[in-house]
Amino acid sequence: MTARVLIVDDIPTNVRLLEARLTAEYFEVLTASSGREALDICERGDVDIVLLDVMMPEMDGFEVCRRLKASRKTHHIPVLMITALDQPSDRVQGLDGGADDFLTKPVDDIQLMARVKSLVRLKALTDELRARALTGQEIATEDAMRAMDSINSDGGHILLIDSDVRHAERLRGYLVGSNQVDVLANPADAVLAVGSGNYELALVSMALGEFDPLRVCSQMRSVEQSRTLPIILIADEADRPRVVRGLDLGVNDFIMRPVERNELQARVRTQIRRQRYAAVLRQSVTNTLALAVTDELTGLYNRRYFDRHLALMLEKAREQERDMALMLIDMDFFKAVNDTHGHDSGDAVLREFALRLRRSIRGVDLACRFGGEEFVVLMPDTDYRQAQNVAERVRTAVAERNFDMGASQALSVTVSVGVALNESEHDTPEMILKRADVALYRAKREGRNRVVFDAA
Repeated sequence: MTARVLIVDDIPTNVRLLEARLTAEYFEVLTASSGREALDICERGDVDIVLLDVMMPEMDGFEVCRRLKASRKTHHIPVLMITALDQPSDRVQGLDGGADDFLTKPVDDIQLMARVKSLVRLKALTDELRARALTGQEIATEDAMRAMDSINSDGGHILLIDSDVRHAERLRGYLVGSNQVDVLANPADAVLAVGSGNYELALVSMALGEFDPLRVCSQMRSVEQSRTLPIILIADEADRPRVVRGLDLGVNDFIMRPVERNELQARVRTQIRRQRYAAVLRQSVTNTLALAVTDELTGLYNRRYFDRHLALMLEKAREQERDMALMLIDMDFFKAVNDTHGHDSGDAVLREFALRLRRSIRGVDLACRFGGEEFVVLMPDTDYRQAQNVAERVRTAVAERNFDMGASQALSVTVSVGVALNESEHDTPEMILKRADVALYRAKREGRNRVVFDAA
């Protein structure tokens, strides 16, 4: 994972220390010694996350954060406030001022990297949703930005998973004043609960007895209804290594015991606000994209939309010097499906494949019907290893379970996949598509039901 990080601190020693830590993890680092300089940098270019000191002359970090969040150009940039202040009221003030997270000096390396990676992942998803809205219609972005002003975190619907009933009731008491909180004492029922409860946030205790809390989180991420559900872990000091693992699995945040009431409330408000903003963006995309850019049969975007979006995302990858991958998928022997079972059955297979494809790719990936039985997936900020994981997940999702044809009939279907990555600043959309197409042809020639990467 890579990103452009802006460090804002008036003390050079602090800047150099954070810069060394982040550079060692392959982040690109920018620096600013004052609040005004930080605001100028954020207004001018692409910044993925801001690490912001609170105690600065002229303009403190709280004011810088408020200004960043008040600007339509910068309000979506995550802000991680770092300060020597250690009172819960200071953390709450930072979070309520719009900060996405808060760390206390001296900064623990594990906490720093965990929170930076979590916020960068969130920023990537938000950027992709904003880009899709822009590709569909400019008005979608304008509506989404206006909607942000009216989003609040009141009346959140929260699921608290904790096998310690007494501890769960204490946490519930911290939140019930302005939220609806359901307590689940049996973690085995977590997937069923989130699938039917229309929740906006899940709080998961790391102390679940015989149950692995990270497996509970992973299972919640595996079902469509809770794939984007924010998750906050409640952990003890000894749980730090597993918390980092949880953040890599997609957990959004964590809070350490003993849990301070106001900090918990502030973190809950932040996650619910993010969830509602993402929902507004998704709804904006859904409402404003005309039928001209969607495929009527599968509900995926069509070739026309993909061609425009590929050009936009390739230019963005080039400007930010990031990886991008393209996956071209063809259903094996699909003509035989139509010839043997009829076109109605063929259409049903295409619809089911589109559903499995959506479930197998990540939230930032864009799936389109390229034409006929051919599909394409655009994967931003994706290297060889990540692309391979996604491609194999798609192939397996098709091959390992038959397609229901009705009348007690089931059809075995496989797909061949060709994958290509952007390789140089001279790449064009046509060049990447051609390389993916060559790789797809190789997959067909070598026996089908396989993933082949462009060998260039």
